[in-house]
Amino acid sequence: MSYPLSPNTRAALLLMAPLIAGGEESTPELLTAREYLKLVQVLAQLRLEPADLLGKEASSLPAEVRNLIEGERYQNLLAREVELDRARDYWHSRDIWVVGCDDEGYPEPLSKRLKDHAPPIIYGCGDGALLETGGLAVVGSRQVDANLIDFTETIGRMAAEAERTIVSGAARGVDQAAMRGALGVGGTVVGVLADSLERISVNREHRQLLREGKLALISPYDPAAGFNIGHAMQRNKLIYALSDAALVVNSDHEKGGTWSGAVEQLEKLHFVPIYVRSTGEIGKGLTELQLKGALPWPNPTSADEFDQVMNRLGRTDNNYSSQQLSLLET
Repeated sequence: MSYPLSPNTRAALLLMAPLIAGGEESTPELLTAREYLKLVQVLAQLRLEPADLLGKEASSLPAEVRNLIEGERYQNLLAREVELDRARDYWHSRDIWVVGCDDEGYPEPLSKRLKDHAPPIIYGCGDGALLETGGLAVVGSRQVDANLIDFTETIGRMAAEAERTIVSGAARGVDQAAMRGALGVGGTVVGVLADSLERISVNREHRQLLREGKLALISPYDPAAGFNIGHAMQRNKLIYALSDAALVVNSDHEKGGTWSGAVEQLEKLHFVPIYVRSTGEIGKGLTELQLKGALPWPNPTSADEFDQVMNRLGRTDNNYSSQQLSLLET
């Protein structure tokens, strides 16, 4: 799968993307996500788009833009056309596609829920249509015991049998257990990665699943980017935004990405209902999440019961949508 690269997305890649390909790294100082968002806002006020920057000398830019980006930095970034084309060829050879927020194929749930804060660029491989299917987000810790692995794999299998997509972060532990359970019985899975999309996408186990349309992997970060704690924290909101509901299998108390992502949803974003595991030893993390508004997982025991749970959630989704929109607009 590939998408045509619009001029706006081309500009975004030149301004923000490391363009790491085959071990090469570009050297100019990239715009941060915050700087790029501010630039887009200023351009919109001027009735311009990022594409209008292509081929322009820094001296010809409106003063409002020159005040945001120092001229030499701007010129160095937009002069990376050769590096961009090389990176695109490299990604294409590995079946990695890229879409911008204005492009056909950009995940609608991300633009709808995250609005101006949606990642300007998404890299991915596999069938992008899976990103529109919703489903159950399953999150939890990397270090878990065998009982929690079995519990999570069962959730994944039930989701698959109910023809619901599993959305997770592809990290070891809970994430991979949920994905493994679903894929093992022919289900569909979306993995939102914080790093190493290129490496994970060429894994022999994943290649066939990607080609069959059972697995889609995406990341807002360069396909060759390494692990970064900040990236791991930020990708949590994408997992929730792509789902219809979320299940937190386990969580430390007041630390770690699972905790911070769930608290952000419960206290601020309200994208989807948040459930927590309600069987076995719960621990302080899940107990505190319930006090913040998370609901006990109703423990369906079959695909039909799982489907009933998800159908009930669908009837309440409008409440969550209106809450999160009002919060983002304030």
